[in-house]
Amino acid sequence: MKVTPELITELKENEIFVFGSNESGRHGKGAAKTAMKWGAIYGQANGLQGKTYGIPTVNSSISNKLRIERVKYYVDQFYYFAKENKQLTFLVTEIGCGLAGFTYKEIAPLFIDCLELDNVYLPKRFIQIIKE
Repeated sequence: MKVTPELITELKENEIFVFGSNESGRHGKGAAKTAMKWGAIYGQANGLQGKTYGIPTVNSSISNKLRIERVKYYVDQFYYFAKENKQLTFLVTEIGCGLAGFTYKEIAPLFIDCLELDNVYLPKRFIQIIKE
């Protein structure tokens, strides 16, 4: 099983840190703040940024979590990007389950298609929920 490490302190050459962001790209807290040290671009909400990939879970004013359908849209974009970039290894963090306030049961199923990709690692809790 491809499980994201619980604590990521360094990235290997082709590893990408996948984090939850807000739609304005203000990476000031949580995993988004951590992503800044690996090239996340302040002001860029989603997509590849250095050795990171942002998936928005919070609105641009950082006042509310996004509708789950909107988060799914961003996760789907990530899936297709990862599928087309097999030379990269994506370490997905527990996006949306911290500051955004989603439950694991809300977010984990959005990543079900990623289980088929050899280059995507998911949090243990996500995998457990998907396999239930």
